Amino acid sequence: MENKTVITVMSSTTDRATTRDACLVVIYGLDLGKKYNVDKKNVCIGRSSSADVQIDQESVSRNHCKLINTGQTVLLRDFGSTNGTYVNDELVDEYVLRDGDFIKVGRCIFKFLVGTNIENAYHEEIYRLTTVDGLTQIFNKRYFVETLEREIGRAQRYRRQLSLIMFDIDHFKGINDTHGHLAGDHILRQLAATVKTRIRREDILARYGGEEFAIVLPEIDSANAVVFAEKVRVLLERTAFEFEGVRIPLTVSIGVACLTPELQAPDELVKLADEKLYIAKERGRNQVVG
Repeated sequence: MENKTVITVMSSTTDRATTRDACLVVIYGLDLGKKYNVDKKNVCIGRSSSADVQIDQESVSRNHCKLINTGQTVLLRDFGSTNGTYVNDELVDEYVLRDGDFIKVGRCIFKFLVGTNIENAYHEEIYRLTTVDGLTQIFNKRYFVETLEREIGRAQRYRRQLSLIMFDIDHFKGINDTHGHLAGDHILRQLAATVKTRIRREDILARYGGEEFAIVLPEIDSANAVVFAEKVRVLLERTAFEFEGVRIPLTVSIGVACLTPELQAPDELVKLADEKLYIAKERGRNQVVG
């Protein structure tokens, strides 16, 4: 890989590892939730069966990268891997890791934890994985379903409006086929981060599955939900999605449904929004149907 980025981190002492107690937790990929202790001076990550952390994926080099634990800091060093090593979505050669950093090797994502109570931090991370999607760092389907049921009950009890937006990426398979799954994963992460900046605190943005996303909008009626959905569509169409310097155009199709007296269950509201989403696709994609 050419022109790899070298990131030098100027950290205060409190930001750096001051103990050998450190670990990696798999938050996306196979072996979800598995913990790897960084309790040796060198911990190698790669596809090789001799690696301390083995990732059996074609996108991972045999000897991909390693962690160097000095007892004061933990340094991540790439071995000149084919597809690179990423920390917090930035391509790196060397990087002094900090607590909470995300490390992406191939299609596997680790969270780096360091501190005086690693076991407690690990269990907190496992609990967080029950509600958050490891790839996009927004809520997962399980949390979405539980929240939607709760919000429907609240809306019915207090006679308030509630809308649901369902959207997915147009021709996402083509993106994966043309640019590769690493690019597809990057696009999903960038999309989630982009939309997340535009929702209210009380709104719920979740990855429903694959390339499909959902937004729960409490106290928003159908007309205003459609207006908001159109803003999301335009925002994503105009966003410069890129992977390794290559621009990847992206559009989404969106379906909008609003809670009515006839809809009594969460799956009914999801089904209605999904039906409208597929109408948007049948009409040519890159549009909102409400």
